[in-house]
Order: sequence, then structure tokens, then C-alpha cells
Amino acid sequence: MQIGYTTLSNLARVRDFKSLRASSFDRTGGNKDAIPIKPGKRLVVADIDGPGCIKHIWSTNGMAHDRDAMRSTVLRIRWDGEKTPSVEVPLADFFGGGFGICKDFWSLPLQMNPQGGRGMNCWFPMPFAKHARIEVHNEWHEPFDFFYYIDYEKYPAWEQELAYFHAQWRRENATTGWGVKDIKGPPNVENLREYWRTPNTTGAENYVILEARGNGQYVGCHLDVDCFHREKNDWYGEGDDMIFIDDEPWPPSLHGTGTEDYFSTAYCPRDVYNSPYCGITQYNGTDWGPQETHWPFRGKNSLYRFHVEDPIRFEKSIRVTIEHGHNNKLSNDYSSTAYWYQFEPHGKFPKLLPATKRIAQPDFPVFQAAPGTPPRPPKTATQTPKRGKRR
Repeated sequence: MQIGYTTLSNLARVRDFKSLRASSFDRTGGNKDAIPIKPGKRLVVADIDGPGCIKHIWSTNGMAHDRDAMRSTVLRIRWDGEKTPSVEVPLADFFGGGFGICKDFWSLPLQMNPQGGRGMNCWFPMPFAKHARIEVHNEWHEPFDFFYYIDYEKYPAWEQELAYFHAQWRRENATTGWGVKDIKGPPNVENLREYWRTPNTTGAENYVILEARGNGQYVGCHLDVDCFHREKNDWYGEGDDMIFIDDEPWPPSLHGTGTEDYFSTAYCPRDVYNSPYCGITQYNGTDWGPQETHWPFRGKNSLYRFHVEDPIRFEKSIRVTIEHGHNNKLSNDYSSTAYWYQFEPHGKFPKLLPATKRIAQPDFPVFQAAPGTPPRPPKTATQTPKRGKRR
């Protein structure tokens, strides 16, 4: 077609569909536009017949400021009457909020809006042939009010080439690393060289972001790393991404050069940064101070990479993995949410951890320098002292 098929040019094409919405609006005409969810209860927010496609999900709730509550609340989506969900993710994590934390950020498919990121948005298209069912499960010990929009289109016929949207959350707390044993070993540079000489030629011990069987394409993830204790050279970077397609052996067709590189950054990023397809939503390190507080990558780090322009195709299986530090030497708290499309049926998901096992690590206190502490060493500490006169 002359004007192409970009997102904006498609607005000029009048397609055959009906625009519909499921929302929490007050059915009495009043302004009580939220539905309460009691502890332990499930709320069905959409129960839609197809063929159709969910185009946008927006939600917020009265506990969005509480990350433990958000990790204890689960979003599940089922397509066409399937028994097991195709989406099973803690609520805020589904919308890109690592560790259950609502925080302002934007990308093309996911976004959290001011203030504090409590307006959660998803623009991943989610087509379905016969039926869509979306539910929210409150496993927190308090009730909360839930607001939502589910904007969708309904079609006269189903297109057979469309695959179904999937999302899965995982956590390994802590990863099984071996570098912590050398915390009192050789000086850091020699220690680092020794680590880098140790080969990883299988990827068997890597952290697994996604393992799926079937026919489809992987479209991205966010990875959340909590460096909650000190280790020798404890930057979470330099862990290579290894994506194994259709049961291939090592080295896989897609083998990367380091965690920071897979997420399209470089050289130890220490900035919160947002863009359509990649970014860093959380950084909590400390850059200056004595050894006990000079910890550039301590605490919570969240990164995202969406393969919107470059989806990763698989026909039989996919295993998306990443090293936790070079050759898996680090013992950190790793969690992730993966997003992909595939034809049904999908493989069995790992059993979702209970709510108490999903809650994030406690934060470190914010480091505050003593009054009068200079931001950098004074010149007198770095200048070569002058020699005294000989007598």
C-alpha cells in the first residue's frame, strides 16, 4: 500500500471491527468507580466473547503504593476457555514495575504514569478467537479498591495466523553463585581476571527468564536484580544472555556479551533511563563514601528490553537465559517477567510462588554522608607532598 503499515498510517484505514470496553464504572450512575476486592478473593474484570483483541489495559488501585501488596496480587488471563492461564504475573510486575514497585516510566508497550507510577498501562495486543477471561486475585491481607479499563475490538471473523499473548513471572532468591567464597581473596583486579578466565560452555546454571514449548515469538522482558549483600566485584553486569531456539546446543544462535548489553545499554549504567524499547527503571547504588557505603550497584536494579522491531522466532521451543554475573558467580535476588506470543496449547508454567515468597527484599537505608563530608577527596589528599630542604 502506498502509505505503508506503520502505527500512525494505519489510522487512515477503516477496518471492520466494533470498539468496546469493560470497566469498573459505577453502574448506578454515581462516582463509586472502583470494585473492592477482599483478601483471598478473585475479581473477574473481563469475560469477553470473541473473536476479538484486547488493545489496551489501564488500572490502578488503593494499594498501588504498597509494593508488598502488589507482589501479593496476581493478574491472570485465560484464552478460549483454557484451564491454565496464559498470563500469570504479580500485578505491578505485569505492567513493568519490578519488585512490585509502581514508579513512573514509559516504553512503547508498557507505561506507569505520574504520580508514583500508579496509573498502569499495557498496549500489547491480545487477540483471541473465542473467549477472554481476565481476573485479579488479592492474596494480600487487606482489601483494596480496583479501578480498570479493558479496551478491546470485536471482529466478524478470526484470522488463523494470529498467536496468543503470554506473560510469565519467575524468581530465584538467591541465585546459586560461587564468587562469594572469594570475598577475602586476591585484590579485585586479579580476582576479576580469574573470574573472566573461567568458561561457561553450557549455560546450564544461567538464570531462566523464559522456557516455553510451542510455536511463536518472544517479544521481551524486564529483569529485576537485587544486590542485597556484598560480593567480590558485585556488579550484576557481564552476565551473558543466551537464548536457545528449538532445543539447540551451546553456543546458541543468540549469544550476547553481557547483561548491560542485552538491555541495550553499556559500560555500567547508573542512570534511570526510558525509551520505547529499552531502559532502566530503577537504580539505587551509592557512588561515593567509605568501603561500606561505596557500593555502585547495591539494592534494586530494574531493566527492560522489548523486541518490538526484532521479535525472536521459535518453532518448537525457546529458553531465554542470562548469567548472574560472569559464569554465574553472583548470588543475588533475580526476578523477571517475560512476554511472548505463541499458538495454543502452551506448555506448563512453573508453579507460582506463594505470596510470602514473592515479596521483595527489604531496602537498604539511604546513605547520608556526615555533615561536612566533601563530595570528592580534597586536593591535599591526592597531591604529591613536597620534599623538605636538606640540612
